[in-house]
Amino acid sequence: MYKQTVLGPLWYLIQPLFTSITFTIIFNNLAGISTGTVPPFLFNLAGITVWNYFTACLTGTSNTFGANAGIFGKVYFPRIIVPISIVISNLIKFGIQFLIFIVFYLYYYAQGATVSLNPLAVFFPFLIVLMGVLGLGLGMFISSLVTKYRDFSYLISFGVQLLMYVSAVMYPLALIKEKIPNYAWLVQYNPLAYIIETTRYMLLNVGSISILGLAYTVGVTIALLLVGVLIFNKTEKSFIDTV
Repeated sequence: MYKQTVLGPLWYLIQPLFTSITFTIIFNNLAGISTGTVPPFLFNLAGITVWNYFTACLTGTSNTFGANAGIFGKVYFPRIIVPISIVISNLIKFGIQFLIFIVFYLYYYAQGATVSLNPLAVFFPFLIVLMGVLGLGLGMFISSLVTKYRDFSYLISFGVQLLMYVSAVMYPLALIKEKIPNYAWLVQYNPLAYIIETTRYMLLNVGSISILGLAYTVGVTIALLLVGVLIFNKTEKSFIDTV
């Protein structure tokens, strides 16, 4: 992946750090969004770290048929192995970025910042699995559409960026309800927002946790996974004629 690059795997670290710095300057310093007692940089880094795992899973699986047409046309094996392997291998990237979050967490803690783990943090791996499965289901669905409608491959690149702004990555979930209640439904019906908000609640003990919201997220994730698998399996039988 990083052949002929100067910085190589350091891009794993640069991207979340620079994004967190940018969000801190724009949303916290200029826009004045409060993160409570948690340092804004750490608040943003927590959301971005989890969000990056979702986007890596989604973008990696959304072009499964196009990217692997050469292999699929030569030998048969269960095609669903490819998107699943992408989701699992992206855990390595997530692990590296999460390690960076832990380093800054310990730094701010040593500096006397008011940060603490919530006891519910033991369930954090469940959130990561949920995020990966959500990216897998949506990615397989989009991948099946891309075989006929190439526009989706262009849509996904900037669509993910727009989705980030309604996923509570750089602001508390309660803020959107307070500031613009008329448009809060865009965030409240977004299952990603509940995963990110719960992540910060578990790791930073800030914000809130919604059992109803998490139940809704689990339901949407299961539904997307089932639909994604069904359409993916149907598409794999005839995709070679259209790719």
